[in-house]
Amino acid sequence: METRGFETNGHALIDLRGVFKSYETGAGEVPVLRDITLKVNPGEFVAVVGPSGSGKSTLLNMVTGIDRPTDGEVFVSGEGVHGLTENELARWRGKHVGVIFQFFQLLPTLSILENVMLPMDFCNVIPRREREDRAMFLLEQVGIADQAHKLPSALSGGQQQRAAIARSLANDPPVIVGDEPTGNLDTTTANEVFELFEELVERGKTLMIVTHDRALSARMERVLHLWDGRIDRDESNGYH
Repeated sequence: METRGFETNGHALIDLRGVFKSYETGAGEVPVLRDITLKVNPGEFVAVVGPSGSGKSTLLNMVTGIDRPTDGEVFVSGEGVHGLTENELARWRGKHVGVIFQFFQLLPTLSILENVMLPMDFCNVIPRREREDRAMFLLEQVGIADQAHKLPSALSGGQQQRAAIARSLANDPPVIVGDEPTGNLDTTTANEVFELFEELVERGKTLMIVTHDRALSARMERVLHLWDGRIDRDESNGYH
């Protein structure tokens, strides 16, 4: 399959090798991911689709380090994510992966500007004197700089998701993942947010998005179809 982008030091930006994930329940062990092997190069825009329970969110959690594989290896930006401690994971995630949620997850008592600055404060990558200016720049990029000093509750759903996108870019991570990031938005707003995603890919970001929206997944260059914890199909939509 032809993909856009390039490899980093000879390795894909996202590289899952024989990943299994199962959970222990009262009824015994429940497999969620089964032998997932996957490479994603820089600059790719990847949709993850499949029925409920097929392992889509768990796959994203492997990439972000939110969850660990039962077996197999996960490398992102050349780092063996599966081998990091919890503290190492938190620091690594803040620098290398931006996460966008369906329900925004903005802290309600902080202004939009402060929400965007929060990852910078946590990771301490951006010099303190530059953080406010960078946050304002990111809010300008997503079109809501005029909302910077408001609380999240004062913004529409679409504006809150734009703020969440700006927050995901705070430390300039190479990878952005989203779990149904347009699922809580109306069609028009979802399309506007999707156009922001396309702009990020054009600027060289790598995006992996879980979606149930077939119209949106059809606009992404690569579609991973999950079924029963496996990659059933890995299709290219032919965009370069």
